[in-house]
Amino acid sequence: MIQWLEWDAGAFARAARERKPVLLSITAAWCGACHEMDRTTYADPRVDALIRDRFVPVRVDTDRRPDINERYNLGGWPTTAFLTADGELMTGGTFVTADRMPSVLSRVAAALDAAPLGAHVRSAEQEATPQAPGPDLVGDTFSSFDEVHGGFGVEPKFPHTAPLHLALALFEDTGDARWRAVVERTLDAMADGGLWDRARGGFHRYATRRDWQLPHREKLLATNATLLRAYARAARVLGRSVDVDRTSAIARFITTALRGDTGGYCGSDADTILLADANAAAARGLLATASLLNDNRLAQEALNSFERVVLACYTPGAGVAHYFDGAARVRGLLADQIETIEALLDAHEITDAEPYKMMAEELGHFVVREMWDVAEGGCRDRMNEAGDVGLLRSARKPFVGNAEAAAAFARLDAVTHEFDFAPYAAGALEAAGRAVAGQGPLTAHYVLAARQVR
Repeated sequence: MIQWLEWDAGAFARAARERKPVLLSITAAWCGACHEMDRTTYADPRVDALIRDRFVPVRVDTDRRPDINERYNLGGWPTTAFLTADGELMTGGTFVTADRMPSVLSRVAAALDAAPLGAHVRSAEQEATPQAPGPDLVGDTFSSFDEVHGGFGVEPKFPHTAPLHLALALFEDTGDARWRAVVERTLDAMADGGLWDRARGGFHRYATRRDWQLPHREKLLATNATLLRAYARAARVLGRSVDVDRTSAIARFITTALRGDTGGYCGSDADTILLADANAAAARGLLATASLLNDNRLAQEALNSFERVVLACYTPGAGVAHYFDGAARVRGLLADQIETIEALLDAHEITDAEPYKMMAEELGHFVVREMWDVAEGGCRDRMNEAGDVGLLRSARKPFVGNAEAAAAFARLDAVTHEFDFAPYAAGALEAAGRAVAGQGPLTAHYVLAARQVR
């Protein structure tokens, strides 16, 4: 059996000492293909022997280390990547069958001292040249809208929610029926098609077909939380009773099927860890649902659950850790701080409780202190840490992350008078704007943030 090592400096130091490449396997507890590769490829005696003799094997769970996944994922899960002892990518792919793996391993081991076998993962210097936002960002957002089956793109079909929030905002602004049609067509297709599990409840992560059929069976908290907030907002804006019913059903799935044993909600239906960003998103969706349904018990459920996760993951001055599995782990990721800030501000709006606002402001200061690029503006996706190896040493400024940070900073600036967050809102929006070209439906994140940043 392969003895997988955790991602840390020690594993790469061993690779350097033994002059071996690193085999990086990125998996997920909810990924059926990952379990199949373990059952077949990695259980093969020839593969096991080659890895033991000629590689340093490292395994990373994508839910636990999204920062590593963002830098090394090669097209899905499982990712099978081969790295040098410095953490540079040599070559790799996704699922490798047992019959092919021995030859792949042999070629990689033999090529360690030769030129890289494949394209290098983009470094910060190799990022696309920044481009100014185009003149029609709304058009860019909805250019891939599927008039027949709803949603965006062809296949595989993922449930993007930011464009739905933008369409609802545009409908409120203008009353134009086309924006209502975008939302209704998409919400109906997802709920009535194969993405929603009619037997057990909950939305699957994505569908392999354009018509939302043949879904991948995993159900993630993050997916259901963001869809819950979209359905709740649509129910309030469009006034359809069917959306109210769907909102209630999604909330019921989250609060029952994904409930953790000691509070909080599990990351997926196959993963019991408590993810900070996903739980914050769940709190936002549940609070919106409680307001829609006038359900005080659900609101209290959302607040209690959210507080449980925040207290488990938060350390004063050090921000919110990414997940809790008996201990708080992986600090300093941008998405956790921003999503938690947004949920805290939602809680403050509903309860008027000052501690929620105070903690949101403190997390805002943490982001500015640890993740803000003083020279060029914008937020990095993680704070720098001693012992970072490989591509973790490269600064990344995520498009969606900076758009969301801009919106969060704008909200903070509106509720606090002791610190001026407005320049950071503008700077984060500008950083996102430099990367907005070609983002498709994700462009909605930028447009929504721009509506908030004054």
